Amino acid sequence: MKHCGLFVTGTDTDVGKTAVAVAIVRQLVGAGIRVGVYKPVASGVVAGAVNDVDQLWEAADRPLSRERVCPQVFAAPIAPPRAARVAGSIVDERLLCDGFSPWRAASDVVVVEGAGGLFSPLGDTLLNVDLVADLGLPLVIVDAARLGAIGRTLATVQAARARGLSIAAVVLSHTQPLVGSLADPVSDAGIAHDSAGDLAARLAPLPVAVLAHGAALIEPQIDWLAIMEDRL
Repeated sequence: MKHCGLFVTGTDTDVGKTAVAVAIVRQLVGAGIRVGVYKPVASGVVAGAVNDVDQLWEAADRPLSRERVCPQVFAAPIAPPRAARVAGSIVDERLLCDGFSPWRAASDVVVVEGAGGLFSPLGDTLLNVDLVADLGLPLVIVDAARLGAIGRTLATVQAARARGLSIAAVVLSHTQPLVGSLADPVSDAGIAHDSAGDLAARLAPLPVAVLAHGAALIEPQIDWLAIMEDRL
């Protein structure tokens, strides 16, 4: 069964998924929409330190509870099933899917952020891609705007389509301030700019956008509601 929401995934870990998810949530909240936020499992979460879970919850104006945002949290900064074993536990794979239900009931839209890349493990047998298929949500595929973005992103898009998944958009995230001039093709800025243009041409009509380092808005802005409704 398909629900109204988005699943934010990456080509890999540390590519800027949370920044993109937060930007999407803030845009929707700013439009007066009740937004739920769900991160099925998280690792590398240290008590007292700002983390993905807190950022998502704050962006959505603290709906339900922080514990509902991420029901399964582990401290070790490794893949969730391994982090769980370090803690003497296991990832509850049924809860990965069931934890979405309270948000579906309480929200107009639910933004889900996965862990790692699209094919990274969430549990001992479940990958992100499996949960996406179970939830029936369109994907927002995120990659860092650095060298290799074209190949990483195209590979993830093709793999998602091969699994029959719907893709809402691709977003390149500037995880670090860009150095150099757009006119210099080997500079950070030039690579990021040219990568976005190349992907937009290759993936049209799929939206390809950019989240600049420290920016609040994804540009060009995307009508997320229209995309979600189109894919229901």
